[in-house]
Amino acid sequence: MKHEDVQTYYGETLQSSSDLQTNACCTPADMPDYLKAVLSKVHDEVLTRYYGCGLIAPEALEGARILDLGCGAGRDVYALSALVGESGKVVGVDMTEAQLDVARRHQDFHAEAFGHAASNVEFHHGYIETLDELGLEPGSFDIIVSNCVVNLATDKAAVLRGAYHLLKEGGEMYFSDVYADRRVPQAMAEEEVLYGECLSGALYWNDFLTLARGAGFGDPRQVTARPLTIGNPKLEARVAPLKFLSATYRLFKLPALEPACEDYGQAVIYKGTLPNAPHGFMLDDHHYMAAGKVFPVCGNTWMMLKDTRFAPHFDFIGDFSTHYGIFEGCGGDSPFTEGDEAAQSCC
Repeated sequence: MKHEDVQTYYGETLQSSSDLQTNACCTPADMPDYLKAVLSKVHDEVLTRYYGCGLIAPEALEGARILDLGCGAGRDVYALSALVGESGKVVGVDMTEAQLDVARRHQDFHAEAFGHAASNVEFHHGYIETLDELGLEPGSFDIIVSNCVVNLATDKAAVLRGAYHLLKEGGEMYFSDVYADRRVPQAMAEEEVLYGECLSGALYWNDFLTLARGAGFGDPRQVTARPLTIGNPKLEARVAPLKFLSATYRLFKLPALEPACEDYGQAVIYKGTLPNAPHGFMLDDHHYMAAGKVFPVCGNTWMMLKDTRFAPHFDFIGDFSTHYGIFEGCGGDSPFTEGDEAAQSCC
């Protein structure tokens, strides 16, 4: 599929989210109240041009510098601009001028709506496969987000490599996208409607993990996942027998992450100090840390908390001086612990 085909689909064929032919590019209704309150202040024209599949507002955003890949009309950019505050910055990139025109004409509106003296957002026209051509400073972003857009990219590996290059050390790519349970046949990948509806461009989930690690993101962490219902019998028949998921992943730029979860006898205690998370913090779908409770972790999880923006919100127990083998249940099974009931797990 060519860039021009996607630009036409999102710039001309789709005039609002009601023009979508499937349910793939739709956000589930269950979102936190604080985010609903922010979205209620986003301009109606921006909201009607939204085509996302997930929620891309991670924790600890105050003062952060964020890049949104495939920002479209700017819904997520503006929501994030409220969450980072006046000291933060949100940059949006999209290849469709018609979408960016909508985003740009509401900058002053959102600055006023969120109580900012001036707009803290900017928008760039360009391709997410060639981020190096946009004049963005390498290593300058705390967080990179994307909402149901990487599947539309013609070179997904290039997107991940570019994101890694632009992130600060300890930064993360936090994004939602569509994944397939197997590799999509080439003939299906060339169907314009299926591609534009975020289906036939979807990566096979295991290929995604390989690409992420190849770009430098060790130990990808799935945060949430939900099966996609297509909601269109004709298109559903055309993609059968493939099944699709909408999933959110965290990818940290931490070069020291190990291929597996190793046990160094470490633990963390969440202080309950993150905004909107007083009772517990969810790093991923198998690490929910209740406030005040000692929580054993593997070395990789330790670094994802100790060497990132999350560090002030945790107490850390232990170090890397002694290695105890694989962290059972989190990074894989050891042949030495079969039937060992004492094995611990952070899952």
